Formats: sequence, C-alpha cells, structure tokens
Amino acid sequence: MSVMNNIYQATDENITYAASVIKEGGLVAFPTETVYGLGANVYDAKAVASIFAAKGRPSFNPLISHIAEKDFVKEYAKVDSRVLALADKFWPGPLTFVLNRIDDNPALDLACAGLKTVTVRMPNHEVALSLIKKSGVPIVAPSANKSQTISPTTAQHVADSLGDKVDVILDGGACRVGVESTIIDVTGKNVVLLRAGGIALEDLENFLGEKVLISHGNPDLPTSPGQMLKHYAPAHELRINAARRENGEFFIGFGDVADCDLNLSPSGDLCEAAANLFAYMRLADAQNKYPKLAMSPIPEKGLGLAINDRIRRAAYKK
Repeated sequence: MSVMNNIYQATDENITYAASVIKEGGLVAFPTETVYGLGANVYDAKAVASIFAAKGRPSFNPLISHIAEKDFVKEYAKVDSRVLALADKFWPGPLTFVLNRIDDNPALDLACAGLKTVTVRMPNHEVALSLIKKSGVPIVAPSANKSQTISPTTAQHVADSLGDKVDVILDGGACRVGVESTIIDVTGKNVVLLRAGGIALEDLENFLGEKVLISHGNPDLPTSPGQMLKHYAPAHELRINAARRENGEFFIGFGDVADCDLNLSPSGDLCEAAANLFAYMRLADAQNKYPKLAMSPIPEKGLGLAINDRIRRAAYKK
C-alpha cells in the first residue's frame, strides 16, 4: 500500500482500505468533481462530530450527504417527480438538494444540524462513487479544509490544511470543477437557490421552465444553513448554563456534574458531547416527568463554540 504521510493513491486497494476507515468511524478525504471532501459515516455521530473538530467549523451547519446511486435518494429523503427529474438531468454532478427527511432517525441529527431536512448529492467522480459504494453508507462531507480557508482541489491542499487530523487522504488528482456544488431547496412549491456553484442558475431555470428564487440568508426563506434563531426547538423550555438542577427540570450535565439525568460527557470531552447533543436533547424532550429542561455550561472553546451556538438557538425565546 503506497503512502506518503497520510496521502494514498486512489487505487482500488486503497479505496477499499479507506472504506474500512469510514466503517470504523474514521475520517477520509476524497476527491469529487468540485473540491475534496472530508468524509465520515453519516450515521456515526461521533465521526460526524470529529469533522467539525478537524475543520474548526464554528457551528453545526448542515453537511452534505454523498450517495452513489440515484435511486437511493428515494430511501433517504422525501422526493417528488420534480426532484427525480432534476436528478436524472444533473446527477451525477455538482447539484445538491435540500429535501425533507424521510424519517426521524436520530442517527442523522448531527449531520442535519437538528433540522427536519437532509442535504444530499451524487458526485460525478469515480473515486468518490467507489468509496461510497464500498463503505455501504452515505458519506457526509464538507470541504476538506480548515473552516474559512480556501477550498482544496488537490490531495496536497488537504494535507497542507488538515495534516494528520485526517486518517486517509485519497489522491484522485485535481478536481475538474473546482467550485462547490450548487445547493437548491426543493421542499416547497418554489425551487430556492441557497448557494451558487457548479450548476448555473440559468441551466436550472431552463430545465424547470420556471424562475428559481434566490435566498440571501433571510431566515423566513427555506434555507438549510443554521440561520434561524430558534433552530432546534424542543417542546420543553430549556435553561442553559445551569450550574445545578432546579425544581421541575430534567437536567443534562457536562463533565463532573452530580444529580443529572443525562451527561453529554462525564469526562468533559467536547467531541463526545457534540456527538451526544441532539440525541440527548431528543430524549430529554420526549420525557414527561419534568416540565422544563436545563443544561450545564459548556466551555466556549473548540467544539464548545458549536455546541453553545446550537443550544442558544434551542433556548431562544421570541
């Protein structure tokens, strides 16, 4: 197995090895036609959390799930004839759909940032497609670079930006398109462009025979990034930065905290806390013993920034 640092040539043998890393909860950077992605098993919350940690991503924005078969989208999300027609026309390729989730599978919560939508595309790159097929799961992947830095279009770019934070970097050469995919929200009556990218707006409009709306980040438009103040909204009132439980509260702890009903990470591991966050909030919200929820303070560092961003939105009161 030829390797220089953690860069592996994208041979069939090395792709098989990379797929085993995905299955075991590791991170694999891989080429697509747009940019290199930093991939993990979409159903492995701790692996997904490690993506945010590796990138230094400031908040739990929804991540794109990459699939290898067009028909799989029907098992993964709610689709209609318009979505299927767009997929037949533009997939595999740099077009990403925001779709309603087909079920309430909590394993997807971290990748979906707690939203009821899932973001999905089928890349047009043989290495990416082979990796997804061999992994046997959708691979969730943002661009394989530190947050707010230039997107990587070669394996060396990934190594320069992320170093040994990635278990395997598959070298499939330079990316053909070099800009991220176009993202469209197709959950409503109108198609809404959320991000311009590798598929032109005009091409979408010509194919659909209708005007595509453009979102400029207005929280009232159907956007996928976490722009709404009340982003993940539990039915129970949530108090954050709680030093201890008060009467009538279900208490979610962090670190060395006594008398808590759940603990995001007894050892104070922010990656473990991030992986457990949405699942524990669901469990807390599903109980009826206590009318209110409370959560321990989370350090404002590393993944703590993202955790605090999410729980502030969850606790937001109009």
